[in-house]
Amino acid sequence: MLYYLFSELGLAGQTFARLSGYVSVRSTVAFILALLCATIIGRRIINRLQLAQMGEIVRNLGLEGQTKKQGTPTMGGIIIIVAILLPTLLIGNLSNVYMLLMVVATLWLGALGFADDYLKIKRHNKDGMAGKYKIVGQIGIGLIVGLTMTFSPAITIREEKATVQTTRTIVTERVTSGSDIKAAQTTIPFVKNNNLDYTWFTKWMGSEKTARTAGWILFVIVVVCVVTATSNGANLTDGIDGLATGVSAIIGVALLIMAYLGSSIIYSSYLDIMYIPGSEELVVYMAAFIGALIGFLWYNAFPAQVFMGDTGSLTLGGIIAVFAILIRKELLLPLLCGIFFVEDISVMIQTFWFKITKKRTGTGQRVFKMAPIHHHFQKNADPAANVLWNKPVNGIHEAKITIRFWIISILLAALTFITLKIR
Repeated sequence: MLYYLFSELGLAGQTFARLSGYVSVRSTVAFILALLCATIIGRRIINRLQLAQMGEIVRNLGLEGQTKKQGTPTMGGIIIIVAILLPTLLIGNLSNVYMLLMVVATLWLGALGFADDYLKIKRHNKDGMAGKYKIVGQIGIGLIVGLTMTFSPAITIREEKATVQTTRTIVTERVTSGSDIKAAQTTIPFVKNNNLDYTWFTKWMGSEKTARTAGWILFVIVVVCVVTATSNGANLTDGIDGLATGVSAIIGVALLIMAYLGSSIIYSSYLDIMYIPGSEELVVYMAAFIGALIGFLWYNAFPAQVFMGDTGSLTLGGIIAVFAILIRKELLLPLLCGIFFVEDISVMIQTFWFKITKKRTGTGQRVFKMAPIHHHFQKNADPAANVLWNKPVNGIHEAKITIRFWIISILLAALTFITLKIR
C-alpha cells in the first residue's frame, strides 16, 4: 500500500520509497510493526475485555493452579489478528493473490473462533459453537483456498530444467530455464526432485485431461483435510499459558524461510527446490505473523494475563495450514506441526480406547491421565484411576511443559529441513 502511495505522490524515486520494493525490508518493517502493535494495542484490548467481563470459564479438572485462571480475559486472539492485519495491509501488496488469500483466511477463521468464544461467554459454559459448525467453517475456507489455487491463472509454479557443467578446474555452473506452469504439485521429502504431482494418483483414470482434473479434485480434498486438522490441532494445543503461541511462532519461522527461498528464483534454482512466482508477499505476511505472536507472548506467557481463546487458536492453525498449502509444503506439516498433530491424535486415541473398553468390559479405560497430551504431563497420577499410562507420577509445572514443547517444536522444524536434503 505504501509503495502505491509513494507512486501517487511522485516519491517513487526517493530512497525510502525504493526500499519499500525490497521484500527483506518490508518483512522487517512488518515484523517490527506487528510486534509493537501487539504489545501496545494489546494492553488496551485486554483492558476492554476485562471491562466487558470477557473472562475465561474454567472447568475444575484437578490441575494445579487451574482455579486461579478463572476470569482471566479471553478472546485475546483479537490482539493477534489486529497485529497481523495492520502491518500486512500497510506494507503488503494487496493486489497479490497470495496475500489476499491469507487476509481472507485470517478474517474467516478469526470470525469463526470469535463466534465460538462469544457463545461460550454468553452461555457461561465451555460448550460454545457445536463442533459440526466449526468443521463446516474450516471446510469452507479450505474450499476457497483449494478452488482459488485450482482456477486462478496467477497461481503457478516454475518447472526448472538444470544443466550442470564442470570444467577442468572443477568449477560447477548451473544453467536454469523453465516456464510457469499450472500444476497440482507439492513438496515431499526423501525423493530426488522433492516434487509430487497429485495427478500421479489419478493417471489410471484414462485420458490426460481426466487425470489432471481428478488430480486437482484430490488436491482440493487434501487442502480441506490439512486446514481442518491443523486448525483443530492448534485449538487443542491452546491449553496452557504460552504453549500454542510459542509453538506457532517457531513453525512460522520455518515457513518464512521456506517461503523466502521458494519465492527467489536464484535461491530456488541453487537449492533445486520449487520456485513459486509472486509468492514473495507471503514472506511479508509471515513476518507480521511472527511479530504478532511474539508481542502477544508478552501477555500470554506464564502467568497469562490474557488467553487467545478460539479466536486465536483456530486462526493460528488455519493460517499455518493455508500458508503451507500456498507454498506447496502441506505434506510437510505432519512433521513440522508435530506438536499439533500429537495433540490431535492423543484426543482421538483417548476417545477411541475409552469407548472400546467400555463396550467390552462395561468400564471405560483411559490411555492418558488426561487429553490433550499436555494435560497428561500436568496432572498428578491417581493410583485408583483406570489409566493405561499413569506416568509421570508427579505432575510437571505448566511453564516447564511449555518450554519443553517449544524445544521439541524447534527440533521438528530442524528435522523438516533436514528431510528435504536427504534424497
